[in-house]
Amino acid sequence: MDDITYDVKQLDESCWQITEGAAGTINVCCFLVVGKEKAMLVDSCFGRGDLRGTVEKLTSLPVTLVNTHADGDHVLGNKLFGPAHMHPSDFDRYYDTVKYAAPVVSLWEGDVIDLGGRRFEVVLIPGHTPGSIALLDEENRVIFGGDSVQNGLVFMTGPGRNIAGYIDSLGKLIGMRSRFDKVFGGHGDAIVDSAILDELIACAEKVRSGELKGEAPPAAFAELGAEVYSFGKVKLLYS
Repeated sequence: MDDITYDVKQLDESCWQITEGAAGTINVCCFLVVGKEKAMLVDSCFGRGDLRGTVEKLTSLPVTLVNTHADGDHVLGNKLFGPAHMHPSDFDRYYDTVKYAAPVVSLWEGDVIDLGGRRFEVVLIPGHTPGSIALLDEENRVIFGGDSVQNGLVFMTGPGRNIAGYIDSLGKLIGMRSRFDKVFGGHGDAIVDSAILDELIACAEKVRSGELKGEAPPAAFAELGAEVYSFGKVKLLYS
């Protein structure tokens, strides 16, 4: 296990952002939510350090692992925990990524994860990946958006990405926006206002229509053959 440390930031009375980063790589975060009966870990980063030890310093409750999608920077730490819960549309992507027999459990649209005092509804939002999900906590008016809703760089290049599906999913979330105010995203700022959805859908629509001009990506992503498209405070990597 690499000598990686995790930056921990408390976001509310029962939720923490845990960020994993190292020189020469992208930073990625996961989230720990602690209820009265159990805890939920949303994604698991690259798993290069002792993420389990970091989580155990924050809670002694049993931890349910949920993946918002199956990209490597969100699932490679799964090996440190029990079965992963995700939408089955990402199962193939998951097993192609992890290269080992890590167990998974299906999560479906409308399923509810009850931690005791905090409840999360599964919302299917394909586009970034076929099985991308969001997790809605309507009582506390927050939603976990994974990579699909964030103000970091949204990857829309490579196998499984679908710009039309992504636009439809953003529209679905906009239609639900009366139920949440804040978004916890997998990259960029930990907490962003739900108004980011307007910028994301506008950016994606302009990319699809050819209205936006792309720019060269960061050097780390140059080999992907994609360009960065910016609108307001959001950016898409698209080819």
